[in-house]
Amino acid sequence: MLTIGEVARRAGMRTSAIRYYERIGLLPAPQRTNGRRQYADNSLLRLTVIRFARDNGFTLAQIHRLFRGKPYSGRLRKLATEKIAELDAAIERAHVMQSLLKQALRCECITLEECGRRLSEARSRSMPGN
Repeated sequence: MLTIGEVARRAGMRTSAIRYYERIGLLPAPQRTNGRRQYADNSLLRLTVIRFARDNGFTLAQIHRLFRGKPYSGRLRKLATEKIAELDAAIERAHVMQSLLKQALRCECITLEECGRRLSEARSRSMPGN
């Protein structure tokens, strides 16, 4: 059995994060001995999954969905597919923004309105489906 400090050190997290994950149901409440939390080794595995998911942009609500019931792998595939679609959309937005900023660097407009018109035209040309 591990103390919360040992779990935090091994997981690379703060003890407050571990207590928070317990409070919101991502991490099961540990056994207590003399009022002190005592974690099983499998808590570290669960925290590894939580950290991996957080590092890859999953929200706590999405992680909560991931941990609900069985089968785990089916929920993981569904969430991963959703996250990939989100990332694809974000990448497309970033490419459009990059294109617009590159055009803005070449801007020689005399008025703000002229610049706005040119940016609007450029954005229309760079949007998918146009």
